Amino acid sequence: MAKFVVLGCGYVGLSNAALLSRKHTVSAIDINSHKIDQLNLGICPIIDDGLLAFFKKPGHGIGFHTDISQCTQRDFDYAIIATPTDYDPATNYFNTTSVEAAIDAVNTHCPHACVVIKSTIPVGYTEQVRKKFPRLHIVFSPEFLREGHALTDNLRPSRIVVGERSDKGQAFSNLLVEGAIKKDMPVLLTDSTEAEAIKLFANTYLAMRVAYFNELDSYASSLGLDTRQIIDGVCLD
Repeated sequence: MAKFVVLGCGYVGLSNAALLSRKHTVSAIDINSHKIDQLNLGICPIIDDGLLAFFKKPGHGIGFHTDISQCTQRDFDYAIIATPTDYDPATNYFNTTSVEAAIDAVNTHCPHACVVIKSTIPVGYTEQVRKKFPRLHIVFSPEFLREGHALTDNLRPSRIVVGERSDKGQAFSNLLVEGAIKKDMPVLLTDSTEAEAIKLFANTYLAMRVAYFNELDSYASSLGLDTRQIIDGVCLD
């Protein structure tokens, strides 16, 4: 049984905590004290059908705190970073301040834990923080989750990508496979920067796909055509 600490209790952090708590010991951290109070009362603070059902059940075993120093035992095997990285259009960059603060907390309180970044980050970021925190083992593993269906998508993932081609990368991917209900998903071990690019271009492709089908729908509507029939035919490519 492995020991995890998850830093960040948004939909990415909570869905990973719920997934991993099925087999392992999990603590979760968030600086929002109101959110932590809700979670300790069994109230899920985000709208997600799977997570709402999960936290209604007693005995899930996840401990919630506002600071990693509050954890009585800090011999964690893994520290999962799932803090927000809002995109700033003014600077054309992701705000990674919260990620770096979380990594710094791990470096202070449990430096032997393998750090796994789940937050969306710019290409090349993992290599940068590895240089800044040389005693930590830092890995990037992107998420491909839908808001509102995060736990479902973790239990039945479309793919698992870990930006670490080593025994540590394989071990972490095995833990994600172990926690999932679906077992036949593709598992890719890549270099860290390639994993970051996979996340970036997957998001871009999804945005282009949505825009494309919105245009298709507008065209079909203007001519009184059945959009669903057209999309079904196009998607057979």
